Amino acid sequence: MALRPPVEPMLAQARETVPGPGVLSGPLAFEAKFDGFRALLFIPASPGGPVLLQSRRGSLIQGRFPDLVAAAGQLPPGLVLDGELVVWSGDRLSFEALQRRAASGERTAAQLAAAAPAHYIAFDVLQTDGRELLTEPYEHRRAVLEGLFAEHGLMPPWTLCPMTTDPAVAQEWLASWTEVQGVEGLVIKGLGQIYRPGARGWFKVRRRQTTEALIGGVTGTLARPQLLVLGRIDADGRLRAVGRTTPLKPDAARQVAQHLTPAGPGHPWTGVRFTAAWGSRDALDLILVEPDHVAEISADTALDRGVWRHPLRFVRLRMDVTAADVPLFGEGAAPAAG
Repeated sequence: MALRPPVEPMLAQARETVPGPGVLSGPLAFEAKFDGFRALLFIPASPGGPVLLQSRRGSLIQGRFPDLVAAAGQLPPGLVLDGELVVWSGDRLSFEALQRRAASGERTAAQLAAAAPAHYIAFDVLQTDGRELLTEPYEHRRAVLEGLFAEHGLMPPWTLCPMTTDPAVAQEWLASWTEVQGVEGLVIKGLGQIYRPGARGWFKVRRRQTTEALIGGVTGTLARPQLLVLGRIDADGRLRAVGRTTPLKPDAARQVAQHLTPAGPGHPWTGVRFTAAWGSRDALDLILVEPDHVAEISADTALDRGVWRHPLRFVRLRMDVTAADVPLFGEGAAPAAG
């Protein structure tokens, strides 16, 4: 039976390091991980049928990406692809432009498509010529996907996700490719794995870098802080929020608590509402503190307009540096001076 939306995509669980052989079914394959919107693409089996684009959560979003629908004429009928929607801005990926496109209405979709065309990075094929491939091993599905691009001479907006089975090459990608904003790390799959919708059967490894930011607020209490909300000074001298940490471990919470000072009048974040996560509407119950202590943090490469989208990891307090040494807002993971 032909696949129809909604189909739950197979997912990946986070790991700190690239795993060794034997952890997944068969030898390992390594794909570049792009920071975009996960989407499944359904090409109708018969002429005149609708091209459907499904988000990770099951919503149909093809109306927001008319450029991809128009380009789908390059693809054979009865095809279902799994991949990532991205928008390039020069030599980097623009998550901001992608967000605008994903939130567009019918009136603005065509204009945004012309100004910021989308690309589809395909990394799996779930159906070809109407035949379901979910129970086929990844190695076979990848061969089918590569054959599809070769046979049809597919060009942008269709892109084949880079893949290697060489761990040394994968480590080089992790070290060098993640210098490009929007390339986050690696997804690791077993060549013998079948496609299990909704299962976290793959691994993902994001490149992380150590940097610094100012502690501007905490959740919990001053005696027992739970999360840190961090900021950096912009070019106009204002403290701008850059992200929040994961929950502090008990030892780290005690260390930070010893140095927190309640904010006095005129804290730059007075009256500002902070949400619990990127894209969330839930507000944090934040206690503002004087932003005079520097936290060393571990951050990944998912940075959007100076703000990290994923939670940061607290490493330690930097009592040896001052606010003047912290990188300015927008400088990403640049290390502090000194």
